[in-house]
Amino acid sequence: MSLQTVLRGPSYPLIIFQSSAAQSSLAILGSLLRKTSMHIIICSLLYSTGSLIGEPAQDRIQEVDCTTDIPGYEDDPVGCRERLFSAIHSVNASQPLTVVIDSLDTLLSNLSSKAAVCALLGDLQRILWTRSTSRLIIHAHTPSASSLVPLLTTSAFSPSLAHIIAHPPPVLMHLATHLSTPPPPLSSPEKFWNVFLPVAARMYDAEELVFGSNGEGGSAEEIVVELVLRGGDSTERVIARRKGGVERRLEGWTQDAGCELKDLASLRSLFTSKPASKEASKIPDPTQNLSFNLTLTPEQQQSRTQVPLPYAHTGAAPVPAQQTGTIFYDPDSADDIDDDDPDEDLDI
Repeated sequence: MSLQTVLRGPSYPLIIFQSSAAQSSLAILGSLLRKTSMHIIICSLLYSTGSLIGEPAQDRIQEVDCTTDIPGYEDDPVGCRERLFSAIHSVNASQPLTVVIDSLDTLLSNLSSKAAVCALLGDLQRILWTRSTSRLIIHAHTPSASSLVPLLTTSAFSPSLAHIIAHPPPVLMHLATHLSTPPPPLSSPEKFWNVFLPVAARMYDAEELVFGSNGEGGSAEEIVVELVLRGGDSTERVIARRKGGVERRLEGWTQDAGCELKDLASLRSLFTSKPASKEASKIPDPTQNLSFNLTLTPEQQQSRTQVPLPYAHTGAAPVPAQQTGTIFYDPDSADDIDDDDPDEDLDI
């Protein structure tokens, strides 16, 4: 299943978007919110609804503003949890619904406990499961939420999962140029994932490639998307079981739509073989501009090939495949070759 298919339909009841300092996934999340026809409830913990979708909120988008909720300082007697659950219950149960948590790390900071966050999200997911068609979308920013993401991606939390991880394109260029591991199909998937996953886990390396002295800075125009799928509808479950339960693939994102990696301008050089120019294909001839000639004419080449080589076998008779060897021995004057007493020289 492609990224576009995941974003378009409610096949996956849980979608986790993962961003980092090197690459944000908010552009993909905003595209989903703009293009889906489902009713949307956004729990705004860090971002306003307008900044997420890039346009004024429509009637089908409902915002639960929790950006001003500061633990110990808020004056609102009704907490963010109660307002969010009340908004969900106000939507008709037969109407398709998407609930968005825009900042998992901010939620963790407000609740100050991983257990409290998991309990809240678990209750929220159980409420959504009672509806006919619904999905929960969570946006996490690593490394702030690194301790929570592994808990939410387990099959115990949700059997079906679409995990969308944003990576900067310079990471793939670095693997191809310095580690000789370009993305599939230019290299085998086993080799690529064994190299890519450890490098991607070291977020400092990705930040150095983007923001270092030779980096070009972050950009939302082109994104490398690592798509991890588990479960889904009946068709995806069959595919996932055949592939060991999880399907992992790489895609690109540009111009508000998913694409193949070769369509990204920053990675196009990896997939296109440039023909060598005439000047580059010319090999310098060291025999040019000399006062004497080191080359041979065609007649000289022909005469040279006709010269018999002293070490080459030119006999007309074929060499037998098997030959028996014979040893010829000429005895010396001091040798005792008397067969009657072979130990006579020992003086016994």
